[in-house]
Amino acid sequence: MFAATALSDDTEWVIQAVKFPRPSTPLIWKRYFRELSVLSTLVVLLAVLAVFAPHFFDARPLLSRATAAAPHLLVTGGVAIVILCRQIDISVGSVFGVCSVVAGLMASHGWSMAWAAGASVALGALVGGLNGLLVAGLGLPSIVVTLATMVTVREALRLAQEGVFVNLPEGSQWLGMSMGVGQMGVCLAVVAIWLMLTAALHWVAAGRFFYAVGSDAEAARLAGLRPRSTTFAAFVLVGALTGVAAIFQLIQSPQVDPAIGRQLELEAIAAAVVGGVAISGGRGNLGGVLVGFLLLNCIGPGLTYLGVKPHWDKAIQGSVILLAVVADGLRRRPR
Repeated sequence: MFAATALSDDTEWVIQAVKFPRPSTPLIWKRYFRELSVLSTLVVLLAVLAVFAPHFFDARPLLSRATAAAPHLLVTGGVAIVILCRQIDISVGSVFGVCSVVAGLMASHGWSMAWAAGASVALGALVGGLNGLLVAGLGLPSIVVTLATMVTVREALRLAQEGVFVNLPEGSQWLGMSMGVGQMGVCLAVVAIWLMLTAALHWVAAGRFFYAVGSDAEAARLAGLRPRSTTFAAFVLVGALTGVAAIFQLIQSPQVDPAIGRQLELEAIAAAVVGGVAISGGRGNLGGVLVGFLLLNCIGPGLTYLGVKPHWDKAIQGSVILLAVVADGLRRRPR
């Protein structure tokens, strides 16, 4: 398909990435060392909790914590895909908030939840598309573009709502189902979407394009890919996933807080980096992101169950993130 003599080593790696290489067993351990290290840390934490705080695993509070965290997991997955493209999106928290408020206002004015959900996803994709257009189309730095979007959306939402909560109509919480059934529904829906994203990244050619562009955009272009279109698609995808996540968050409460989503972008980026996604792009997987997300979200409740003062939560999370970044930097150093 391509002349091997005309391609650089990076370009050939891109072509092989699109063809879904299967590394030999010895290389798997080396390739996924970062993810396995985070998984080992999570297992140790859960083992400590099982011994010293077994109530951490009580079914009802465990399901409640999982349901509350599930929407954030979708946002984290979208942010991880953007980072794979060697970009960054720090506007997802603000987009999450405005999608939640818009969907809540529609529901409070008599629109069905289906229309509200569609509007939330469309709005998220629209904002993501605007970010992608500025980054991929005009070549602007993604951190500057998404910072501007974050501030603009957040301030517009603050001025429009003035801190007033949006009251949802009766029956919108859990879509009229019981709380237990609604919680299970949210968790199962998020798991299904996550599995589809994972499958698309690993077994669909278009999903592998994100890796190729993040590894070397010029090599990807020489291999016949379109780096700008792929980058644009990544931003649209993270926006749409944020809109979906906003709906899953919306149905969990009878009210919508206009300040919802603050610092969500930091949580998502941290989980992606801890889970093994290289901040330089082109490397990582959603399995590792899931493990990193679980680790960071278990630290706070775990410390509470262990009787440790809550202010240690952020300190430990920060230490875990710093160790992950240092490990990634050491791994990328030339031997």
